[in-house]
Amino acid sequence: MATLNLNAIKKSFGTADVLHDISLAIEDKEFVVFVGPSGCGKSTLLRIIAGLEEASSGSIVIGGEDVSHAAPVDRGISMVFQSYALYPHLSVYENIAFPLRVQKMPKEELDARVKRAADILQLTEKLQLKPGQLSGGQRQRVAIGRSIVREPKVFLFDEPLSNLDAALRGDMRVELSQLHRELDATMVYVTHDQVEAMTMADRIVVLNAGKVEQFGTPMELYHHPATKFVASFIGQPNMNFVPAKVRDIVGGLTVDLEGGHQMTLPVETEGVQIGDTVDVGIRPEHVTLGDDGLEISVNVLERLGGVSISYGTIGKTTRFCASLPGDAPISEGTTIRLTVAAEDCHVFQSNGQVLRRKSAPALVA
Repeated sequence: MATLNLNAIKKSFGTADVLHDISLAIEDKEFVVFVGPSGCGKSTLLRIIAGLEEASSGSIVIGGEDVSHAAPVDRGISMVFQSYALYPHLSVYENIAFPLRVQKMPKEELDARVKRAADILQLTEKLQLKPGQLSGGQRQRVAIGRSIVREPKVFLFDEPLSNLDAALRGDMRVELSQLHRELDATMVYVTHDQVEAMTMADRIVVLNAGKVEQFGTPMELYHHPATKFVASFIGQPNMNFVPAKVRDIVGGLTVDLEGGHQMTLPVETEGVQIGDTVDVGIRPEHVTLGDDGLEISVNVLERLGGVSISYGTIGKTTRFCASLPGDAPISEGTTIRLTVAAEDCHVFQSNGQVLRRKSAPALVA
């Protein structure tokens, strides 16, 4: 069983605390993604799991064994870095075989493992080539193959696609998802790209300033963000946040939004008082053109074919983005009206915490 448990992990560099009491339970064969902005601690946490950094306190348990003080080679992990780190003078075959040669593995078993990895990664026809003769995506597959042959308990990936162009990143996302299904292995993947996180993960860990903001499935984070930070980080385009003042707390939360529109939102109102300021979160894809509702001044319009992205303002200064049908009858420099269902809105208090909905829709796994 390749379970991975992090228990109260803390990390400090001198007087700077970079990880704060992180506890996570990652299941066997699960694909978990650490996501967050630069400097949030995600790569440091991955390096602690790998044994390349030592935690200031806390423990790491892999497959039921405490490996907190074990050397990287004894942890049963394999890591794929952002840099391919291939030997340019060695063939693809020898690059993949290198860790097995270091272990002095018998030739027959070594050959079988390399060929199996090459077959999984569609590199069989490239085994005799040098890294300089390969594309960026092929080189990254070679680096992954070097990890596969070690047959680790847990695969670790540190932003492996960040050096690739946008089209190739999309292709590699699909390949990595397929690889996870084929290997049926536990994988932990670090990225700053929420699209990678949403499309590949079984569950996502959202990190912010060295703390776990939320840990859940992609659709849990999308539909039920626990904080304003998670709501702003998950979803593309980003969620809109419209300042509002609380008018009433009976029968829901009635607010006056910037721009003059009033809404009653089905959320719990415990701890909220009339006159409080909150932020109403509205996803760009949850609005539709209407004859009433939010009044938006359109500043920029992006026609993308099947969808049109409108960027404008509500009230005087609050930015607002709307994702509308590709042929929506709107243009730059005009004012439009947008409607949104109250149950699609999220409400965040001044401390960034969400107000729980009274009746949450069923989750999509």
